[in-house]
Amino acid sequence: MLTLGLGGAASLTLRPRTVAAPAANPGIMHLPPAPPLASTADVRDIAEWRQFRDRFVARDGRVIDTGNGGVSHSEGQGFALLLAEWCADRASFERILSWTRDNLARPRDNLFAWSWRPHQAIAVPDNNNATDGDIAIAWALQRAAARWSVPAWEDMAAAITQDIVRLCTRDIAGRTVLLPGAYGFTRPNACVVNPSYYILPAIRSLAPLVPGAELRRIDADGRHILSAGRFGNWRLPPDWLHIDAATGRMTPASGWPPRFSWDAIRVPLYLAWAGLNEADSLRAAAAFWEAARPETLPAWTDLHTGALSPYPGHEGVRAVASLTLSTRRAGAGIVRPDFPAVSSAPDYYAAALIMLARMASMEAGRGAAAGAVPAEGAA
Repeated sequence: MLTLGLGGAASLTLRPRTVAAPAANPGIMHLPPAPPLASTADVRDIAEWRQFRDRFVARDGRVIDTGNGGVSHSEGQGFALLLAEWCADRASFERILSWTRDNLARPRDNLFAWSWRPHQAIAVPDNNNATDGDIAIAWALQRAAARWSVPAWEDMAAAITQDIVRLCTRDIAGRTVLLPGAYGFTRPNACVVNPSYYILPAIRSLAPLVPGAELRRIDADGRHILSAGRFGNWRLPPDWLHIDAATGRMTPASGWPPRFSWDAIRVPLYLAWAGLNEADSLRAAAAFWEAARPETLPAWTDLHTGALSPYPGHEGVRAVASLTLSTRRAGAGIVRPDFPAVSSAPDYYAAALIMLARMASMEAGRGAAAGAVPAEGAA
């Protein structure tokens, strides 16, 4: 239990969610085996994955964030695991997973340290986790367990997911809120969330691995947050959001620029992936990209002033915008856009957004769509 003081007034208690502790086999043996996922990746997707893998994944499985000083983080490891599974590249999946477990695993739970820094005496200076990275890793493990019939990976996915619920959620103003990490995001009488950490297709897929309806509540309350927590002329979600614990009132969080930018861009990506084509944040993002300097696609907009970035967004922004706009124009279905090539991306994050947009466009709204599974070794 974490008690946060309110000056000289009474204190507000933010209670961690509770979930049954994992058994020796973490609570999933009662579930029927998940059916293998039919991969929707086509030959172009696999070729683009090879470009991503060869450029950003080291031989030992470390995913290198080339736009951020060569660091690695649980987000990048999780994204690469998802892409490797999607493209049926088991060898790469196992390399990436091995590095992740060897270098980012936390000693007292099943989550992962958020960042690993090369060329430093202490490569992991901050043992806090990043909840979106943990969600991506768990989802990739769940999918890989089904594809390659490895029950131990589903056990790992269950243990990670249960610890996310146990350590990274709080009851705030009558709703279950997903915190960005296990600590550091509660404030006196409030908390801070990152809307882009709600990877809704993953949360829905992982729900059976947690006893009760915990993840279903996180999904429902997350969709409320994504709808209500929008600001500015375009009614867009911010990168970081402050939620008052007593009233539930939402405002852009202090300490970060009040922008729809590099983090919040993933909100419409995940909404499209989940098939939520009418979601308010997706519709708002589509309207923004269609009307606000569409010839260059701004990298961000200030939600207080309405100012646009003086420079264009990179190819990752263009990929997510293309996905979002095609989703809105197609209504209930998706016409797959012509995405930028990974080779045109200036750095890891732009390339990751391109690949995730490709993956989302093939799976949107239908989990794993019917399709041929690439042969082993095709990647």
